[in-house]
Amino acid sequence: MALALGVVSGILFPEITPYISWIGDLFMNALSMLIVPVIFFSIVGSISGLRETGAELKRLGARTMAYYVLTMVIAIFTGLFLVNLIEPGSNVQVGDAAVLPDNPAASSPADIIAGFIPKNIFYAFTQNNTLPVILIAFLTGLTLPRISAESKLSLTRFFRGGLELTLQITHIIIRFSPVGIFAIVVRQFGTTADFLALIQTILMYVLTVAAGLAIHTFVWLPLLLRFGCHVKPLQHLKNMSTPLITAFSTASSGATLPFTLHAVEHKDGISAKITNFTIPLGAAINMDGTALLECVAVIFIAQAYGIELTFLQQILVVFTSLLCAIGAAGIPMAALVMMALILNVVGLPLEGIGLVIGVDRILDMMRTAVNVYGDTCVAVLVAKSEGEKLTIDR
Repeated sequence: MALALGVVSGILFPEITPYISWIGDLFMNALSMLIVPVIFFSIVGSISGLRETGAELKRLGARTMAYYVLTMVIAIFTGLFLVNLIEPGSNVQVGDAAVLPDNPAASSPADIIAGFIPKNIFYAFTQNNTLPVILIAFLTGLTLPRISAESKLSLTRFFRGGLELTLQITHIIIRFSPVGIFAIVVRQFGTTADFLALIQTILMYVLTVAAGLAIHTFVWLPLLLRFGCHVKPLQHLKNMSTPLITAFSTASSGATLPFTLHAVEHKDGISAKITNFTIPLGAAINMDGTALLECVAVIFIAQAYGIELTFLQQILVVFTSLLCAIGAAGIPMAALVMMALILNVVGLPLEGIGLVIGVDRILDMMRTAVNVYGDTCVAVLVAKSEGEKLTIDR
């Protein structure tokens, strides 16, 4: 509704743009405000939770994590290839690239690597310098289980409380998102001369993301199952029909979790030990579909603003998408928060989110289904690596 009203208002009444654009600015500022606390608290919680498992689960966890990272990397590079091949944002010019701030990612590889370690931790947090924040979060999560029990308990409560508080603030912002989306869409269409080209560009973006998700779901993941563990990919896909339909209709991995657990254990024949470990872990850290979408969206926004990202900058987008995906699953509006973070890393304007925010709902349904299917495929890969016999064996 907000998208439709924004498009119509921006096309028919462009003169209202100066009077309501500040609402969109407030919404974008709210998203920017969430970047550091959401990423920091969520990554610390995810990594420290993995470190606290027993020896057997650590081995199982390391193998599961490796498969999750593999599937996410495949998804991201699929999106990277398609968005550079199709170039969905090249048919329209939004904003003025000449007046954009200097791109902090347009540095040498040595400068980017050196920038991972900040000279001042507090400066990194206050300036939204996200790469150092991600590194600090990972180091904190890895080190937390090693300190004394009393200190660990206090800090664990602090980080969990910080994440809970941040998520509550996020829910408040979500309530105002229709108004923010309306204002952003009005500004995009009210300041663009050729609105038909803009609509065509957004549709091309949707088709690019959909094509990437389809290739990942129906090509790469089945190939992994077929040649990686010698099972029947089509039978597995059929067995997962209920959780996939639920994920698509609800756009929620959490709501789908009971159906996923049941299908993986009772239809594929995976043991309860592996099912109860890999599937909840995947719901917490694995976001194949979302990581693919973020990569496509950021480069699409750069194309629409007439900014050519170098190979190094695009690899930085891939790397940041992967790191964010590990820590941001389950966060409300995770895709928008992650997108804002990645735009910040490569120095692109946050207003670019307005190009994609209106179609996020339908893409959210699609990427959630891909996220869930990726979890189930990893569960199969882990089960076969542990020598289990499954009902989908060839």
